[in-house]
Amino acid sequence: MNVPVALVDDDDDLRAALTQALLLAGHAVHPFADAMTALAAIDGDFRGVVVSDVRMPGMSGVDFFHRLRATDPELPVILMTGHGDVAMAVDAIKAGAWDFLTKPFPGEALAAALQRAGTARTLALENRRLRVAARDADTALIGESVAIQRLREMIPLLADASLDLIVEGATGTGKELYARLVHRGGRRGRHRFQLVDCATVPPLIVERELFARGGIVARADRGTLFLDNLHLAQPALQHRLAQFAEARTVATDQRDPDPVDVRIIATIAEGAADSLPPSLYHRLAGVPLRMPPLAERREDVPLLFAHFALHAGERHQRPPAALAAAAHSAAEREWPGNVRELERAAERFVLGLEPPIDAPATPGPATLTERLEAFERAAILQAISAANGEINAAIATLGLPRKTFYYRVKRLGIDLRSARGKA
Repeated sequence: MNVPVALVDDDDDLRAALTQALLLAGHAVHPFADAMTALAAIDGDFRGVVVSDVRMPGMSGVDFFHRLRATDPELPVILMTGHGDVAMAVDAIKAGAWDFLTKPFPGEALAAALQRAGTARTLALENRRLRVAARDADTALIGESVAIQRLREMIPLLADASLDLIVEGATGTGKELYARLVHRGGRRGRHRFQLVDCATVPPLIVERELFARGGIVARADRGTLFLDNLHLAQPALQHRLAQFAEARTVATDQRDPDPVDVRIIATIAEGAADSLPPSLYHRLAGVPLRMPPLAERREDVPLLFAHFALHAGERHQRPPAALAAAAHSAAEREWPGNVRELERAAERFVLGLEPPIDAPATPGPATLTERLEAFERAAILQAISAANGEINAAIATLGLPRKTFYYRVKRLGIDLRSARGKA
């Protein structure tokens, strides 16, 4: 992983050597000779990691870290210390610094620290982007895919048009949501959105309640008549709806039937158009629309998941953790129930009820114990390397009792044979 690195060190030679090493490793390096100059150049959108010396004139690396933390608490800062500054670096870690490396340190130690910090920074920025995008998104229709953008652009065009609509799509894709958006977007939005679930209308009430004077359909006057599951309507109801779509009147058994000024929006299942009588379909399909399933708009899944998780977090007063990781993991799964299933999954994720998302753990900074162990391991390996593999000389350099040295080597899992070989 190539990580942008802001390198701050007042030692010209060391700064030049580290810059060259980082460039050779494929990182983009921004070198600075002092903390004030770096502070002016680094903002909350910096996508990388800050590596800073501790002892510098003007502003110390620790003070620099605290200034950065006040601007962006999620920006990883790795401190480079001399042996006498370890206690200071440990205090900085307790305050939120990412890691510290004691000079001289092996290149692998810096590479490993940058890898972990860079991954965490990427996830933190993505988490931030998702939160902002999810909160700023048009809650009407969330997504960045071409199909969703096109459907969103059509809402103001359709809202005041006189055309009836048929919205086709699989279950849970948001057909009713789209119908409500079109209704609310125009002059009819001031009037009723009358829902009729065609799958549950018994034949006996078709004329007595549905098309009676003052009945269900009449109450949609000047508003929208929403016919859900039109493909599941009984043949008699479909026939009657075709008549109504043509005449726009109710109480037709009366001498003076009542006109109804209504726009009809119907929904049908994916591929169900052929099951409708042509007389009905062609009267209502002024504009046939299709809501795509999530399988066709996977790029929208992270944003949708984040939106639902944030709203669930607000309802349950439980801010979602590791949001970006979970949202992107959601994009790898199949969602046969589409947006509706995704929304329920996001709520379960927030509540911690057997999370359906196999979200990878966000690689955060190591614990203080892990960092101290990493420091010890690096110091021992560095001593062995400096002693050209001579263990006795390395022990003398470290100032450790022989027994303590071998205890720590075993506890830290150091392969002495490999270390000597590298030396």
